[in-house]
Amino acid sequence: MSSILFEIKQQVAYITLNRPEKFNSFNREMALLMQARLDEAASLHDVRSVYITGSGKAFCAGQDISELTGENKIEIRQILSEHYNPIVKRIRNMPKPVICAVNGVAAGAGANIALCCDVVVAAESAAFIQAFSKIGLIPDSGGTFTLPRLIGWQKASALMMTGDKVPAAEAEKMGMIYKAFSIETFEEESRKIATTLASMPTKGLAYTKHALNQSFTNDWEEQLLMEDEYQQKAALTFDYTEGINAFLEKRTPVFKGE
Repeated sequence: MSSILFEIKQQVAYITLNRPEKFNSFNREMALLMQARLDEAASLHDVRSVYITGSGKAFCAGQDISELTGENKIEIRQILSEHYNPIVKRIRNMPKPVICAVNGVAAGAGANIALCCDVVVAAESAAFIQAFSKIGLIPDSGGTFTLPRLIGWQKASALMMTGDKVPAAEAEKMGMIYKAFSIETFEEESRKIATTLASMPTKGLAYTKHALNQSFTNDWEEQLLMEDEYQQKAALTFDYTEGINAFLEKRTPVFKGE
């Protein structure tokens, strides 16, 4: 059984982390396969949103510690440069919305991979843990960049240093994630978000994502200029014309992602 499951339904690429016996912790094979599946989702025209979740009880426990020890251990530098950094870069550069449905515990790199996605939802039984300090490491996979921007400096600093567990409901309240759902409705509601986004103007969503990415480094004037550029591009798409026509004709638009 593959460590990464991949399926396309209703223009959504479903990517499932699939090492449940290891709480979906990443080893090298799984990390490289994850990158390949993200590349596939990005390249397929019929895919208009991406949905990432985990199998079993956990979402992702981060790094498989067994790869850090023994004769065949992998160096930390290699794990970051070849495993996690390429994954989070692919998610942020994906020209389609990426929904992360956190079905259980998301710890370490697993938490930070989830939090770099465009829309993050979780089952109420899930939790987020910046577990790095427990073994003397620092948060990686973009966590020191992403988490302070989501919840503020103080909260992020405290969670990274203490390694405290944040239940899904609390994560929603502090703005770490978009929504927490009951266990009973989690899969249905999270998939509904993915299919809804897959039916929306894909290029416009991609430009929105690019604009958000650039807001991390642009100043005010640069951001206004960048908005002008992307808005002009969005106005040239089929979906913009369709949206305007549907509004004037008082009907539901049918977007093509073009």
